[in-house]
Amino acid sequence: MQQFTHPELIRGLGPIAAISINVGNIIGTGIFLKARVMTCNVGTPWRVILVWIAAGFLALAGALTYAELTTMRPHAGAEYVITKDAYGKVWGFLNGWSQFLISRTASAAALAVGFAIFMNDLLGGELDTVYFNLTLPGGYQIPFGHLQVVALATIAVTTLINCAAVSVTGHLASFITLLKVLVVLGVGLAAFFFQDGTWGNLWLANNGGTCEDVAVTGGGMAGFAAAMLGALWAYDGWNNVSYMAGEVKHPERNLPLALIGSMIIMIALYVLVNVSYYYVMTPTEVASVSATSSVAAEAIRRVLGPVAVTLMAAVMMLSSWGSLQTSILGTARIPYAMARDGVFFQSLARVSKSTSVPVVSLMVQAVWASVLAVSGKFDQLTDLAIFAFWLFYGMVTASVFVFRKREPNASRPYRTWGYPVVPALFVLVTIYLIIFTIKNAPLQSLIGLAIIAAGLPVYFYFSRKNRAA
Repeated sequence: MQQFTHPELIRGLGPIAAISINVGNIIGTGIFLKARVMTCNVGTPWRVILVWIAAGFLALAGALTYAELTTMRPHAGAEYVITKDAYGKVWGFLNGWSQFLISRTASAAALAVGFAIFMNDLLGGELDTVYFNLTLPGGYQIPFGHLQVVALATIAVTTLINCAAVSVTGHLASFITLLKVLVVLGVGLAAFFFQDGTWGNLWLANNGGTCEDVAVTGGGMAGFAAAMLGALWAYDGWNNVSYMAGEVKHPERNLPLALIGSMIIMIALYVLVNVSYYYVMTPTEVASVSATSSVAAEAIRRVLGPVAVTLMAAVMMLSSWGSLQTSILGTARIPYAMARDGVFFQSLARVSKSTSVPVVSLMVQAVWASVLAVSGKFDQLTDLAIFAFWLFYGMVTASVFVFRKREPNASRPYRTWGYPVVPALFVLVTIYLIIFTIKNAPLQSLIGLAIIAAGLPVYFYFSRKNRAA
C-alpha cells in the first residue's frame, strides 16, 4: 500500500466548532419549506409536530449510536472507516463512493442551486435569464443561465474558503451557525407577536388546502411516512461532524457532545418554529401556500408586511450557504480517507503543507458538485440524495452490533445510551423508510442503486492496482 509522508490532518476543532458544524449543516431549507408538504400528508398541526418530534428522536437515536462508533474510530471520513471495518473493504468503498458520487455532493449541489434561487427571489427575478438550453438524448433540456452561474460561483467560492486551515473554517462555521440559530429563533418568536394569531389553530385540520405540487398519500401510515421523509430532510446533517472525526480535539469527549448536543438543540428549535407557524396560520392556509413560496415567508409576511419577502429571501440565502459550507467541509474527508487506503486516486490524499487540509479532494468534489448543480433541479437532486443517505445510515448504525460482538473488550469512550433498543429502532425505521422510498420513487431509487453498484468495478480496479504496487 502507498505510504504517505506528506502532512497529515490536524485536530483543530474544539467543542463549539464541532457542534456548529453539525447544527450549521442541519439548518438548511427544510424547516422553511417542508411544513406545507407535511400538513398535506397528515392533516393536523399536532400530527405535524408529532412527526417533527419522531423524526428528531430518530436522528437522535442515530446520533447516540454514532457517538459510540466515532469514538471507537475517530478518523477522517468516519462513516467510510466504520463500514469498512464492520462489513469489509467492498462495503466501505461503496459507502464512500455513494457519499462522494451521489448523496453528499448531490446535497451540496442542491444547496448551491437553492442559494441561487433565493438570490433570484431577493433580486426580484433578475437571474431568470437563460443563455442556452443543452438538449440531451431523450429530449431532456438542461438550461444554463444566470442561476446556474451563481450556483457554480457559490460552490467555487465556498470550496476556496474551506481550503483554509480547519481551525479557521471551524470558527467561520461557528459564526454562521450562531447567525442561523438566531434567525430561526427570530422567525419562531416573531410569529407570537402577531395580533391575530390564535392557539386554536393547533386544534384545526386541513380542509380543502390546495397542496400545490404535493403527491398526497391519503393519510394513515403512508401519510406519516411521507411527512417523515420531509422532516428527515430538514434534520439531515445530524452526522456531519463524523466526517471530520480525525480533526476534532479530544474526540472521546467532543464527538458525543457534538452529535447528541446538536440534535437536542435542533429538536427544540424545529418544534418551536412549527408551533409558531400554526399560531399565525390555520392548517388549511399552511397547505395552500404556493409551491414557489414557503410557510415561513407567509407567516413572517403576516407579522411584518411586504418587507418579509425580502427578509426571508436573505434568510434562506444565509441558511443555504451555511449548510453548503459545512457540507463541503465534511464531504472532502471521504475521498481523502479512501485514497489513504489505496482504493481511490492517491492524489486525493494530498494535504496542504500550509493549512493541513485535503485541498485536492476539495477541488475534485467542487468539480463534481458543479456538474450535478448544472444537470439537475433542486427537487431532483434532493430525491437522489435521500435514498443513498438512509441506506448507509442504517448500515453504519447496525455496525454497533457487529463491533459489540466482535470486539467486546475494545475501548469505548462513549457507550450508546439505550443499547440495544435505540440502535435497533433506528435500523428498523430506516428499513421501513427505504422500502417506502423504493415503492413511491422507484426510478430515483433504481438510479441510486445503479450508481452505487457502478462503484464495484472501480473498487476492484484500485484493489488490483494497490496489490500490484
